[in-house]
Amino acid sequence: MERVVMRRVRIIRILGFIISTTVLAVLTLVATLWGIGREVWVARVFQNAPADILHLPNFFVAAFTHTRFIVQALAVLTFVSLVFLIREMLRLAASVFFHKAA
Repeated sequence: MERVVMRRVRIIRILGFIISTTVLAVLTLVATLWGIGREVWVARVFQNAPADILHLPNFFVAAFTHTRFIVQALAVLTFVSLVFLIREMLRLAASVFFHKAA
């Protein structure tokens, strides 16, 4: 009986993680990527990128600084939502593995 109840508690806890913050992070990430795709010709940006990998950071910094504010805001929001999504997935994985080990 205790094992069944504890399994349900873990499932509810995992679903709470998935439904609330992770879904919000994914939706934000998808929306910002869609917005960037609407504002910027992404294929052209990659086409203009230098072939030398050492020059890529300078290229992307210059591309970021020379674009409109909305694209900059969407890029920052994309990065923040991606970091938040990774954080939530790590918390979820730690929660699942921690309960299995106990």
